[in-house]
Amino acid sequence: MTDKIVVLATASSAEEAHRIARHLIEQRLAACVNILPGVQSVYRWQGAIEQSSETMLVIKSSRPLFDSLAEAIKSVHSYEVPEVIALPIVVGSEAYMNWLQVELEVEI
Repeated sequence: MTDKIVVLATASSAEEAHRIARHLIEQRLAACVNILPGVQSVYRWQGAIEQSSETMLVIKSSRPLFDSLAEAIKSVHSYEVPEVIALPIVVGSEAYMNWLQVELEVEI
C-alpha cells in the first residue's frame, strides 16, 4: 500500500471544477486533476430526493495532504457540504508513482 490517494469531489459546473482543480495544483495539494463533465447525481438532501447535473473531479494526491486538500476545496466550493472522499492507491506503475511524489513535494 502506498500513501497516495485518489480523491473524488463533485462541482456544480465545469467552471467551478476548473477553478478548484487549478487551485489544488497551484497549492501543490494535487499532482493531477481529471475533470469529468456530465455526471448525473441522485441524492437525499434535507429530507428530499434531489437530482442534479454535476462535474466530477478525480484528484491524485497523498494521505498526508488530505486534510489540507479538503480544506482548500471547501474554501472555494459553492456547496454547503462538498463531496471530498479519498480512495487508496494500492499500487501503481513505478514511473507514475515517482512523478506523483515529485509533483506533490513543496518547493523551498
